[in-house]
Amino acid sequence: MIKIFNSRREKLATEMQSGDLVVIFANEMPSMPVSFLQDKNFYYLTGLEIPKAIFLLEKINNKSVSHLFIERGIPEMEVWEGKKMTVEEARELTGIESVQYLDRFNNFISAKLPNMERLLVNIEHLNIDDVLDKRAKFAQNARERFIHLTFQPVTNLMKNLRMIKDEWEIEQLSKAIEITERGIRHIYSQSKAGDNEAKLQAMLHYEAIAANAKHMGFSAIIAGGVNATTLHYGENNCDIDENSLVLLDVGAAWNNYSADISRTFPISGKFTPRQKEVYAAVLAVQKEIIEMVKPGVTMQELNSKTNELIIKELKNLGLIKENSEFRTYYMHSIGHHLGLDTHDLADRTKPLTAGCVITVEPGIYIKEEKIGVRIEDDILVTENGYRILSKSIPKEIEELEELCK
Repeated sequence: MIKIFNSRREKLATEMQSGDLVVIFANEMPSMPVSFLQDKNFYYLTGLEIPKAIFLLEKINNKSVSHLFIERGIPEMEVWEGKKMTVEEARELTGIESVQYLDRFNNFISAKLPNMERLLVNIEHLNIDDVLDKRAKFAQNARERFIHLTFQPVTNLMKNLRMIKDEWEIEQLSKAIEITERGIRHIYSQSKAGDNEAKLQAMLHYEAIAANAKHMGFSAIIAGGVNATTLHYGENNCDIDENSLVLLDVGAAWNNYSADISRTFPISGKFTPRQKEVYAAVLAVQKEIIEMVKPGVTMQELNSKTNELIIKELKNLGLIKENSEFRTYYMHSIGHHLGLDTHDLADRTKPLTAGCVITVEPGIYIKEEKIGVRIEDDILVTENGYRILSKSIPKEIEELEELCK
């Protein structure tokens, strides 16, 4: 594992200019009982899931050095909070030699910044009236006191790294998908008309917890009937009527890597003729777009082709006459990059290369008919084309009707 994180830090250093200092803050520990989720860039570069830590990478005269600052343990607090990681443990786990406690950070950074030219910090996008968090305050203080510094969010550098997944990352994503599949199959086999959407979500969460997944990749969408026509429906608290379709947009996480799967199935175990017609249209579009996935293709190209195919299907379904009307029934894009974040850091304008993982998720949403269909798979771009990481999760009409009887 140390080799993996060392390699990532080395790759980040090659993206940096001489005179750059990257500062990445770990997340703070939330109020109980919410579980701790690490900042994705911090995890990507250190592998640590501890709060309050700070990672630095400096590049001077084309030589890079990593530094890590961690919380100092207080023996009297161990009974409440547990034992903190020691400097020696942090060195062993990360391969970073320069490890100190946080109470030395201010003196260290104050001595370091006068010699740097550019400061890059892991700051999220902020609105003008947002309260500044710890990271933003640090950047503000640094710019006020060291006026020679230029400042940038670290996001642009990290995009280039996180777009391409290594073998270990593919293994984590595959495990997250496998756990998600267990939850989906549980729902297929156990749900019935009259069940509440929350019950189906509980089935999903049971399988994730039983598989030792620490958390879900995102809040599940469990949408029956007309609820499936709301793209970000998340209430998950309605009873599911007989003969309704149920749309699942779900994903467990494993070692912080998130699956993202959408499936739509008939709660009764049988599609109505109209439901089957709409479902078959979406599935046909998805299969054709997946066949396009290969190195050199852009997300924009996949998106444009999807729009073209969806327009054709909507006309066949008797829903539109003019091409311009298609957004009434299909409102989103074909997919996104997948990884540590469900919508992972990536440059969507760049062509896909081997190692990219994307979703392909066309849909048709007919509110007046209470039909919403989305089918989503997680796709690895390979040297010669693609591999469907979620291939074993059933989506064919005959399979679904058999599993959902």
